[in-house]
Amino acid sequence: MWDWLRRRREPLRILRVRSRDEVSDTTLVDFAELAPDIDTFLGQAAYLQLGFFETLSELISATPGLADKEALSRAAGAALDKHEKLVALMRAGGDDPTALMLPFREQLDAFRDATHGTRTPETMLSVHITAGMLDDFYVSLSSSYGEQGRAAAGILRASDGSEGVLTILRRTIESDPEWASLLSLWGRRLVGDTLLVARAALAPVRLDEADEKKVEPVFTELLAAHDRRMSEMGLAA
Repeated sequence: MWDWLRRRREPLRILRVRSRDEVSDTTLVDFAELAPDIDTFLGQAAYLQLGFFETLSELISATPGLADKEALSRAAGAALDKHEKLVALMRAGGDDPTALMLPFREQLDAFRDATHGTRTPETMLSVHITAGMLDDFYVSLSSSYGEQGRAAAGILRASDGSEGVLTILRRTIESDPEWASLLSLWGRRLVGDTLLVARAALAPVRLDEADEKKVEPVFTELLAAHDRRMSEMGLAA
């Protein structure tokens, strides 16, 4: 992992976590130089949403309570809606969505497998954390692609329907202190895998020192937003 990530435990400057409607001009300009081509951007973003939908759909059948099934269904529907709108955006640009997504299937399926928990609450946390971080990441890339990028950002900024999932997770955490400890550890593990997916999306195979400096603030903000999500659930990041 990068030097800045190894320095994670050192004091960081205080950052204001931006909403998804805000991305700094500095971040956008610096990141544009490292952004992949539009086909890669859309193909990866769309396939990730399909993966989130599949995982949430699996959780519905594994969850006994009707209210909890409905909550998971809303989150799954939000992911599917994002996927379908990104697919429509690709078609509007004259591209075959399947052809654009297929090159990333193996890599992103492996990521989904690696972040799939052995217990239902772990997997719920996985989707909440990884989807949040990667939606933020792809929004940060979106300004590199003109009108298509703006349209993609609008899709990714839409609600992820996670309110009900958060309710389930908070209830689980409050039910037993061991769950709080377990999910805190699981949340920390998710960070490395998720940042590797984000890093692999960038155009350069290797980053030189100047590129590392451009990437650092973007990934630092992803980590700050992760800390906020964990804190909202009463978990230590």
